[in-house]
Amino acid sequence: MMLLSVMGLNACTGSKKEAKVNESETTKKGTIDMKGKKVLVAYFSWSGNTREAAQYIAQKTGADKFEIIREKAYPTEYTPCTEDAKAEKEAGERPAIKGRVENMAQYDVVFVCVPVWWYTAPMPVYTFLEQYDLKGKTVIPFCTAYSGPSSTLRDIVSATPQSNHLDGICIVTKEMGGKDMEQKHPKIDKWLTEIGF
Repeated sequence: MMLLSVMGLNACTGSKKEAKVNESETTKKGTIDMKGKKVLVAYFSWSGNTREAAQYIAQKTGADKFEIIREKAYPTEYTPCTEDAKAEKEAGERPAIKGRVENMAQYDVVFVCVPVWWYTAPMPVYTFLEQYDLKGKTVIPFCTAYSGPSSTLRDIVSATPQSNHLDGICIVTKEMGGKDMEQKHPKIDKWLTEIGF
């Protein structure tokens, strides 16, 4: 039961502290000149934490937004959601998602914002990443978690091997529904400044 509890908390919510993953573990350190760059914030959210953070990032960067939504909605109750997500991950599924980004080619930078589900990004995020040619674009991973990023930020980088990457960050919260995300804005601001925004 304890293991399920720990896994579930990371599964459908968001570490004990904000974790910026170091260069050797996930992304390339550095900044890029954002002047004139077209930016997209693509995000998946179940509890609302990642949605609130992604909307804040989009506001701060002047980005367009795209919500990644699984065609068959996840259960709204916590435990069934974690069970559904676990089964999907273990099967390596790529569930269908709703909609498409119009003219992905116009974007130079793509933030990929996700919660940590069973130590990685939710499977619909991989469906999204595999639908587009992201070669040469700058992909920036971001996650919310209850206990830490696990391999989530690295996995987003691995899923976009022909893209350029900047340091990702994991924002840790014990809340759901984006309730305390406003308190995390200074950390997000600092991170955005560090990567060139």
